Amino acid sequence: MHWLFTGRLSTDKITVKIAGLSPKLQGLKLVQLSDFHYDGLRLSEEMLEEAIAVTNEAEPDLIVLTGDYVTDDPTPIHQLASRLKYLQSRNGVYAVLGNHDIHYSHSQAEVTTAFTSIGVNVLWNEIAYPFGHELPIVGLADYWSKEFQPASVMNKLDPAIPRIVLSHNPDTAKILEQWRVDLQLSGHTHGGHIVLPGLGPVVYHYKKLLKKFPKKLRRWVPLLLGDCSKVVRYWEWAQGFHQVADNQLYVNRGLGTYRPGRLFCPPEVTVITLS
Repeated sequence: MHWLFTGRLSTDKITVKIAGLSPKLQGLKLVQLSDFHYDGLRLSEEMLEEAIAVTNEAEPDLIVLTGDYVTDDPTPIHQLASRLKYLQSRNGVYAVLGNHDIHYSHSQAEVTTAFTSIGVNVLWNEIAYPFGHELPIVGLADYWSKEFQPASVMNKLDPAIPRIVLSHNPDTAKILEQWRVDLQLSGHTHGGHIVLPGLGPVVYHYKKLLKKFPKKLRRWVPLLLGDCSKVVRYWEWAQGFHQVADNQLYVNRGLGTYRPGRLFCPPEVTVITLS
């Protein structure tokens, strides 16, 4: 999609405090990329090339990808993989899958195989240790899959050890409240696409407005933004940093863009420094 409908690529830099983080791991730099929707329509080659360049220029210690690499047909994943093989990181690239990556019965296998062929580690209810056992990286199955079973993974970790959790859908932050999550990285929402400066995503306010109408009249209110409740429940977490109970959540606005486009919600590369 042309940048006029998406906005220019934004590099968002944040510093996140991790309680009990080993001094030797403080200052680690992560780059997060999400929601490519690489299908020839929703992400331009120019935007993708720029995102890869920005990522490499950051000289990250780790790159994380948080889902929705394709839209429906998984075939474009091979072409996307041929681009992403140029990502550079000291400790590798780790990925989780999103709901679009498991759209068809063969999608998960095809996306995983394509990524594995270029050295991207796809985590599906798995724990990885790119920095050693002092800071595990947890990758969960997509929330909408039958295999989303966080207890089977989270209960393997010592509660005293900091951890980073990759989970495509930010709604999972509510479920993950029962475990320690020093930083959850998610995508899925595209930031809400259309944002009111100072107020947040239009869809969040639209939902609140709709609730003020009697139930019998709600079906007559124009649903210009579609059935947004099917995307996520917690639209207040549509982008940026959030405190969820005792845990921390960051939601990346993604790279791909759906119609009608983005407004005050540019595509994002996130550079995260741990302290």
